[in-house]
Amino acid sequence: MSERKENKTSKEVNDASLDMDKFQEIVLDKYLTGQGDHGVPADELAARSLMPPLTASQRSFAFVAPDIPVYYPEKCIGCMECVVQCPDAAIHARALPEATMNEAIDTLEDEGLKEKIRANLAKPAKFWAVREKKGQTPATFSIWIDPDKCKGCGECVEVCANRGALEMVVKDDEIMDTMKKSMAFVNDTLPETPAEFINEKLVVDRFLDEKLWKYRGGAGACMGCGEVTAMKLVMTATAMVKGDNFAIVNATGCSSVYGATYPYAMWSVPWTNPLFENAATVAMGVRLRYDQTEKTDTCVWAVGGDGAMNDIGLQPVSRVLASGMNINVLVLDTQAYSNTGGQASTATYLGQNAKMSAHGRAIPGKTERRKEIGLLAMAHPDTYVAYVSASNYNHLIKTIIEAVEFDGPSLVVAYSPCMPEHGIADNAAFDRAAAAVESRAFPLFTYDPRKGDSYKERLKLQGNPSVKEDWHTDKKTGEVRDFIWFARQEGRFAKHFDKEGKPSESILASQDDRLKFWRQLKELAGVE
Repeated sequence: MSERKENKTSKEVNDASLDMDKFQEIVLDKYLTGQGDHGVPADELAARSLMPPLTASQRSFAFVAPDIPVYYPEKCIGCMECVVQCPDAAIHARALPEATMNEAIDTLEDEGLKEKIRANLAKPAKFWAVREKKGQTPATFSIWIDPDKCKGCGECVEVCANRGALEMVVKDDEIMDTMKKSMAFVNDTLPETPAEFINEKLVVDRFLDEKLWKYRGGAGACMGCGEVTAMKLVMTATAMVKGDNFAIVNATGCSSVYGATYPYAMWSVPWTNPLFENAATVAMGVRLRYDQTEKTDTCVWAVGGDGAMNDIGLQPVSRVLASGMNINVLVLDTQAYSNTGGQASTATYLGQNAKMSAHGRAIPGKTERRKEIGLLAMAHPDTYVAYVSASNYNHLIKTIIEAVEFDGPSLVVAYSPCMPEHGIADNAAFDRAAAAVESRAFPLFTYDPRKGDSYKERLKLQGNPSVKEDWHTDKKTGEVRDFIWFARQEGRFAKHFDKEGKPSESILASQDDRLKFWRQLKELAGVE
């Protein structure tokens, strides 16, 4: 009798491949309630390593942190930076005519909730006064925190620090209840932002269009993970060009663990997870199959960390770039094999403290200079190459659009702060990504073969401060923001500074390495 019941349940799970409601009931709900180890039967989907899309969006991380951000609409200018930078897709925004907003609120029966939602509305000049002056319909603007997606990293508060429209507070039952009910109202009742309020020339405004959100939260990554933010922005930018018409081939690593651990899939587009070093090679097969089926306009991304792409997977990446095939390669650059506990890769900085390159009395951390995969990629024929950072999100998104539109191979390296391996706080991803660019630790550039025949024509350094100088100097403080300045603020370099703050010979050599790379880029770009 039990065997007959088990077979019936398995058949239901197999049928669930075409029915998300059945998968939810038979598989996902079991995992969400802690019964995944013993309450789910074997099934064809699991046997074939298949998962429905966006199942990770059902997870709740409300228990992870004691704090959560709250919104102060009177201080909000509608800049949307919190929405853009949130690594958990936990912050939603709406811009709606006041009449539309009031109509939606009036459908609620809870008078107390109505009052709280009305108190959450802002009228920033961008959406209200400016539009009124132009004779256009003004819009109320609102930010909504999803308490089930927020892990409490506090990065949104950091990017909003100059304005103070967000603040971390200790969770209590009232706050969480209000947020849950408000988020249900946003999801179930509140209309999407109309196109007339989305300025397509402003990258941040595009995030008001949630159809472009190919990541909806639920990644099992660390709080504040810089990789997730970079991937979120890359996939959103791809959707701006391709909609849902793209696929991801993801190398084994952090992004496969937090992105596709059964039964939680992060993305709403086709995704496959090959072995560590094989992502680029598998992407070639995927590309060929799409071309055979006349889907030549489908975009293919091969995604991996610097270990997968700079080290063991470098030759497959090189093969993709030399092939001329229309494949985009994304390197999530943490300068360490984060998934294996932070061992060094060839992208690791000189002097960095990492596993297998630990800082001790005899050996002061990593002794090899960092390998720049961008320079190697530029040596391949007709390949689009770029270094991007989530802190410079306008540059990142415009670069990804260029890479996707480029008819041929591209390689994009995204700076990805890793909290445990870099020795930084959970809310520091944006700050440290910006510091990496300012200090020449990770200069931004684009190399576009369509721009001309010479390196000078193809290579552009827009996005970097003080391009003509060796080091950028902060205009307000007069502080030189060199690599030493950068390294002082991260735990992975802490042992290179004595009690008086004097840098070691090793970290000075690392600074020299970064300067040489910056000067090399300037020489290639023809910067005097």
